[in-house]
Amino acid sequence: MLNFASCKKWLDVNDNPSKASEVVPTPDLRLRSIQMQFVDAYESSGTRAAWITQNVTKITGSTNNDAIIRWDFPLASTTWPYQAWFVYAASNLEPLINKATEEEAWHYVGVAQLIHAWGFMLMLDLYGEMPYTEALGSNISPKYDDGKTIFYGCMDMLDKAIENLSKAQPASATPLSGGDVWNNGDPQKWLKLAYGLKARWLNNLSKKSFYDPDAILAALEKAPQSNADNTVMDAINTSETNISGIVAALQHTNLGGTGNRMTKWYTDLLTNTFTGGSGVMDPRATRIIPSAEFYNSTTGKKEWRLSQGVDLKSNIRTSAGPVSYEIMATKADPTTTHPSGYVRATAAQRGDPLFTNRWFTTNTTAARQGDSVYVSVYSDRLDWIADFQDNKNDQYLANRYNGMTLDNPNFNDGVININSTGSFYIRADAPAHLLTYHEMCFIKAEVLFRKGDVGGALIAYKAGIRAHMEAMNEKLREYDQTKYGKQVISEAEISGFLASGAVAQNAGELTMAKIMQQKQIAMSLTVQNWNDMRRFNYSAPHPKFGVVYPDFGRPFEVNATSLECYPGGAPTDVRYWPRRIQQCSHERNYNSTNWMASNPEANLRTILSVPVWWDTEE
Repeated sequence: MLNFASCKKWLDVNDNPSKASEVVPTPDLRLRSIQMQFVDAYESSGTRAAWITQNVTKITGSTNNDAIIRWDFPLASTTWPYQAWFVYAASNLEPLINKATEEEAWHYVGVAQLIHAWGFMLMLDLYGEMPYTEALGSNISPKYDDGKTIFYGCMDMLDKAIENLSKAQPASATPLSGGDVWNNGDPQKWLKLAYGLKARWLNNLSKKSFYDPDAILAALEKAPQSNADNTVMDAINTSETNISGIVAALQHTNLGGTGNRMTKWYTDLLTNTFTGGSGVMDPRATRIIPSAEFYNSTTGKKEWRLSQGVDLKSNIRTSAGPVSYEIMATKADPTTTHPSGYVRATAAQRGDPLFTNRWFTTNTTAARQGDSVYVSVYSDRLDWIADFQDNKNDQYLANRYNGMTLDNPNFNDGVININSTGSFYIRADAPAHLLTYHEMCFIKAEVLFRKGDVGGALIAYKAGIRAHMEAMNEKLREYDQTKYGKQVISEAEISGFLASGAVAQNAGELTMAKIMQQKQIAMSLTVQNWNDMRRFNYSAPHPKFGVVYPDFGRPFEVNATSLECYPGGAPTDVRYWPRRIQQCSHERNYNSTNWMASNPEANLRTILSVPVWWDTEE
């Protein structure tokens, strides 16, 4: 009896560390995973949004994510943001809060509450209606909540986060610095993040009659005040693939391979060649728009050429384009047609420009022979090559082609190049700018412009442009400054651009379009860009501000394949444009009754044009 009682007591007070348990992980261990999984959901949502807002596009294709280019959303493309959030991040929040509460680690409680609010607001932005009040409980078929309930629930949760982040923690509590991979455990940065999110979300209510610009300005007073306050998820450029968590940047992973290009609409913003543009090149253009090195037959020298943008209003994607091009140091003959096969350059040919920097495709269609002007956004890692392990010089080269491994990564030695300098936000070690000072500046500029304080709006607008360039510089400084497209943006470039015709120089020149165009550049590859476009009804004339996104329009393919999703007959009709993505397969398969009851058009393709709650007028 004594032995039995002792055994029972031992079993009661000990946890097996080798067995999965929701009570064993300490707050610091659990938070790291939650942060990384949230970033996966957030950045993957940003990828999908960027295909909608035409920051990037894909080469010809007809499956899964290719369909998003034509504003269609197959289930295979809508499931991952939901899964990354609910399955991998949100399911861990309550255990984290419980564990942190036990030891009065209030900063962990506040962080968990902030991420809870942020994640569910993301679900609202994407899907509209969603289980919220019952989402993380024991009910395996939770009811749906409407967008209004989710929105105000997230705002209330954000206030709880602010309350806990403002508390003092006892010395015995786990320090936030041990688990925080975003803000290094600084509760003041977390508080600024919370107020920045509050400003962002309140500004998303711009269609509502109760839109409150003063409440937004009050939140901005406590939000990030400089780039030092930015919340950023850093990534690593490494050849190791077995490290737990985020190694390569999510946009590098999501836009990997050579199948993505930049669009004409987006490159025109950076080159200021849109309708009414100044034609002044933005210094960010050479860092964001990918370039490729070509041989100039006139000068006899190699030169970097900026990619052209794919015009999605044209029929290029329905005409089997654009196609991928590869670059080879030599080929079978000096003609411009693609040979039947490549041959290795001889010693005499190496360095001969006739045999270097020539771009080719196996596609023989005449219309596709010029597609080398559309440069891939993707630059691979030099970690593929044993002799090039410098992770700051990841651009331009790869030692793989059709399964071959080539022995010398030089332009003139028979090696295939990766096609591109890459793009700032798509490199392997690109920073994820989750919430930043430059975003706060553009929100302030918009709000002040709405209030009629155009002078104040001008100051905030210019501050946002500078802040974004300087935020880019924080990463660009880490690179080899001899590498084209990776150099720091100099003060001369920044000040010169700010004084140029591309930027409003006085209150009379400032328009809402100028503010939002610059915000579009600074917020590349984010859901918030899509939120903003929805708020201003894309390129339809706004009753107060005119056309805010000039030249933006439906992709050519919408009329051929996705027209039934958008019953709006004209751009001024909100249902002419994409307003959400369809609900994912998990909800359809396992919570179908509640899903079907969530919206009258839940099971119709037209749901894609139904505005989410904050996107409606009232």
